[in-house]
Amino acid sequence: MKRSNKLSADDIYQFHEGTWLNSYRKMGAHLAVEKGRSGVRFTVWAPNARRLAVASDRNSWDGFKEAGYELEKVGESGIWSGFIEGFANGDLYKYDIETRAGGRQLKADPYAFKAEVRPRTASVICSLDGYEWQDKSWLRGRKPLFGQPINIYEVHAGTWRQHQDGRLYTYEELAEELPAYAAEMGYTHIELMPLAEHPYDRSWGYQGTGYFAATSRYGDPHQLMAFIDRCHSLGLGVILDWVPGHFAKDAHGLRLFDGSPLYENADPLIAEKEQWGTLAFDYEKPEVCGFLISNALFWLDVYHIDGFRVDAITSMLLRNFDRPDGRWRPNRHGGKEDLEAAAFLRKLNTVVRTHFPHALMMAEESHAYPGVTVPPEQGGLGFTHKWNMGWMNDTLKYFSHQPDERSRHHGLLTFPIWYAFDEKYTLPLSHDEVVHGKKSLLDKMPGSYEEKFSGLRLLLGFMMTHPGKKLLFMGGEFGQFIEWRDEAELDWLLLEYEQHRKLQDFVRALNRLYIEQRSLWQLDSSPKGFEWIDFQDEGQSVIVYRRKGRANGESLIILCNFHTHAHARYRIGVPSQGGYKILLNSDSLAYGGSGFMELAAAEGAVVRSEPVVWHGRKHSIELPLPPLSVVILKREKESRAAVRMEQEPQVLHKELALPVPGSKRRGRQRERIAKV
Repeated sequence: MKRSNKLSADDIYQFHEGTWLNSYRKMGAHLAVEKGRSGVRFTVWAPNARRLAVASDRNSWDGFKEAGYELEKVGESGIWSGFIEGFANGDLYKYDIETRAGGRQLKADPYAFKAEVRPRTASVICSLDGYEWQDKSWLRGRKPLFGQPINIYEVHAGTWRQHQDGRLYTYEELAEELPAYAAEMGYTHIELMPLAEHPYDRSWGYQGTGYFAATSRYGDPHQLMAFIDRCHSLGLGVILDWVPGHFAKDAHGLRLFDGSPLYENADPLIAEKEQWGTLAFDYEKPEVCGFLISNALFWLDVYHIDGFRVDAITSMLLRNFDRPDGRWRPNRHGGKEDLEAAAFLRKLNTVVRTHFPHALMMAEESHAYPGVTVPPEQGGLGFTHKWNMGWMNDTLKYFSHQPDERSRHHGLLTFPIWYAFDEKYTLPLSHDEVVHGKKSLLDKMPGSYEEKFSGLRLLLGFMMTHPGKKLLFMGGEFGQFIEWRDEAELDWLLLEYEQHRKLQDFVRALNRLYIEQRSLWQLDSSPKGFEWIDFQDEGQSVIVYRRKGRANGESLIILCNFHTHAHARYRIGVPSQGGYKILLNSDSLAYGGSGFMELAAAEGAVVRSEPVVWHGRKHSIELPLPPLSVVILKREKESRAAVRMEQEPQVLHKELALPVPGSKRRGRQRERIAKV
């Protein structure tokens, strides 16, 4: 319990400048002792309120009913504050606000650390002190963000698992199962869909009302801390889905907080997000930007999370996003860009990088906005990574075609590599792709029952070997057949069936191979980490490429056959002579595949090169290529001379080498993604 939480002149100045980065330490409700009395100091920003008091069950939810509950305005700051004796941890409260028009409204505390379980809406006095973290070694051991493996398991906490009677797992119960499962499966991070308090389950947390309150539907704050602590103890980072783009309109939330637009812009053509029924934050107000930046630092500081996936960036950056003509307001230059939102994001990323240099900041941006992962000092937005929505859309569209039709759509596979290094990308197969009638990943695959599983193994193998970090939504790892139902747990009973169990085995093996093979992640954002061997065999729907690491000669060769036609012998050019070991074959019987040429193409088998010119290279190998499969090979270590040979790939035909994307090509790809 702190002795005092009174505001200083410096606090007030920084609040209005938007630079009070730890405002959560004094704003809101904090246990305190003042003049020898125990109670709570309440502090809230409501510049347009006529009067303001604390309402609770102690005064029948009428803050002005009796004396002792009104707060005082702190000068001309627009902030109200007051100490009230007798309030304690766990007590309920709201702010009773009398507006300038004379109306009354009860509002939840924007800075509350806890809220009642929905559908109740009161804030809860809650001290976050007292949890004894055990993750010091994890925090000390955090590594630089780039050149590291990142393989994310995206989770909706309410539907990963549930009790048989439909009750939700608590944070404590999730901690007992989820981190161990994700670690055993070989993931590096768990990404949790939004946990900020929200009134409606089916908003999935994307329409929040309590930005500093971890939702109570799964338990209390210390339980969430224990969950994150458990993840760290098993070597898992925790990413939180964070929503600074809009908030819910519910009466107890931020909307018209003091009787007038405060957190939202007064102009409805800027504030209203009609497609979601929400309100955008007003990025023109320093106080609002400071509220959001302080909130980001709060989760990083108090909850030890490792980064954010920042939702709906495009809707923040473009004022005309999903708005018809006449229903949006141009910026001061007459353009569609929201200049204030862009400035906010630059400031956000600068502050986070300064105070938490190892924090992940992943942007969901879908319109090829330039420079999303470029540092702010170089004119960019400053995110560490960007979701590659172009890759996701093109890849899933390609896989939707029947194998016999795919040769006509070969460019959907090969085009994304032209811009793969323009930004630092994450490849997302997220919740958005398996809901609202889009079908599960498994059910998206055309063909027979067996071909669906083969297609999904191929899709996941292609994603894991393509440049970019990785993200897979829960259930995809074992072949959830029905699309995600946002009110029921995953169909874990499917693991009683062999094909689903073997798919899970494949994903586990693929994840572990990803971590072990540095070629798959060391140079994710550099053209030096990728080389085409053959991208022109559209007639047979086959592509072959090479992933390279930093060490001389360290590389993998990946063959992807997107057709149901198998090849008893398929020849590919290789960088140098020697033996090439098969590290993974998705068609293996062990993974539920057909076992085509199992002995010749079994994992662990070695294929020797021949001095046969192929794909513009002096040496080549020939091996079986199963239907709908991905095969990953690695040259066995040999003499130093052989390693030196690999420093410069022996490419005889220049058109097969990876071109460096030029500015004109980048412009074309941005136009194409924008159309998608």
